[in-house]
Amino acid sequence: MLESMIFGRYIPGNTLVHRMDARAKILFVFFFIAIVFIANNAITYGLLVITVAAFVGLSKIRPYFLLNGLKPVVFLVLFTFFLHLFFTKGGDVLFSYRFITIYEEGLRQGIFISIRFFLLVVVTTILTLTTSPISITDGIELLLHPLKRWKLPVHELALMMSISLRFIPTLMDETSKIMKAQMARGSDMTSGPVKARLKAVVPLLIPLFVSAFKRAEDLAIAMEVRGYRGGEGRSRYRKLDWRFADTMALAFLVVLAIVLFLFRS
Repeated sequence: MLESMIFGRYIPGNTLVHRMDARAKILFVFFFIAIVFIANNAITYGLLVITVAAFVGLSKIRPYFLLNGLKPVVFLVLFTFFLHLFFTKGGDVLFSYRFITIYEEGLRQGIFISIRFFLLVVVTTILTLTTSPISITDGIELLLHPLKRWKLPVHELALMMSISLRFIPTLMDETSKIMKAQMARGSDMTSGPVKARLKAVVPLLIPLFVSAFKRAEDLAIAMEVRGYRGGEGRSRYRKLDWRFADTMALAFLVVLAIVLFLFRS
């Protein structure tokens, strides 16, 4: 399952979403995260689902590929759902058996919050799938450029965030390989009591940390020998190009926010 994790990966393409300016996509995701909290009923959540479905459709990322890559997130979505289902009270009692009582409000909040969480993950994943790490770095750096006047190391921050995103699938692949190697030696991580499973994870963490530090060191050496210098005076081979479609995408979010306010109960 870990090797199918797609968050942080980049898939080259020539779709409308791929051609969008990285700054526009970052702002789109940022404002979408803000307006998603406006939704509080079936109509508003339906509008958000349609928006995200359209975003996925324009990116031409196959839904099966996207859902298969988000399998590791399903556990968190289900955990969020059951957390609200069993601990949120309010409204009529839908089910009661011994110490388990499910309220109408708990079911409603469980569904809505799970959808909200899933939509945020999908939108963020589409951003990384359709934007190269270099474009994300440039986009973040240009968006944070005004903060330079307060001596904030904008370039270093953007580069650090971009490398962190890129390393997520790499670490997932590395984790999967180490797990298979440990299981080949007889380690059982998938069955038994919880305490035994947690104990079996320890031999997994040590080689994973060693591998992560080695990769970080290799990357630092590679950047050093190539004479990489960030900050002032650094030029770019490819420059970001803000187009009319980028402005329209952000304008659409403004309209969507207004509509959500109107249909909010």
